[in-house]
Amino acid sequence: MTKIENIEDVAKRLKGLREALDMSAEEVANVCGIDCDTYRAYENGTADIPVSFVRTLAHKFGVELPAILFGEEPKMSSYFVTRRGNGVSVERSKAYSYEALAAGFSNKVINPYMVTVEPSDKPRGNYNTHDGQEFNYVVEGRMEIQIAGNTFSLETGDSIIFNSALPHRMRALDNKPVRFLAIIS
Repeated sequence: MTKIENIEDVAKRLKGLREALDMSAEEVANVCGIDCDTYRAYENGTADIPVSFVRTLAHKFGVELPAILFGEEPKMSSYFVTRRGNGVSVERSKAYSYEALAAGFSNKVINPYMVTVEPSDKPRGNYNTHDGQEFNYVVEGRMEIQIAGNTFSLETGDSIIFNSALPHRMRALDNKPVRFLAIIS
């Protein structure tokens, strides 16, 4: 699995994209629906950058998500195979990581990720929202997912699909990591 050692690489690409678009931080923040201080913290690498934000930014500005996350443009348009353990991964924090399973496929209408969440006493971070739908299938462990004020416990083999514009977050249960397949449209 290829890993970005720190979020600073993504932050540099955010700044590079903004400069290439000849936009101010305020303009980008406004288009993406976040406050400017939050965007500046993302661009400076001083705050955790949610993948949902990067996905929104990529969609709004017509850029492939892997170009921002990994610095590589996808090249395949017919098919793309990701072998076990060879997906491209971004570690958002020590407790939360995404492995992109289709990083090399261009013009995707879905984005599949293998997500690992380390255990915690409470849900990690703020609620996420993004356009589209999200499907989660638990591969290993148990998780709690909160969606718009509703809480669900999912076990290995369970799945959920939801409107991802609704505020949502999750956490691992039983003091063990949880791994799940997330497919985001």
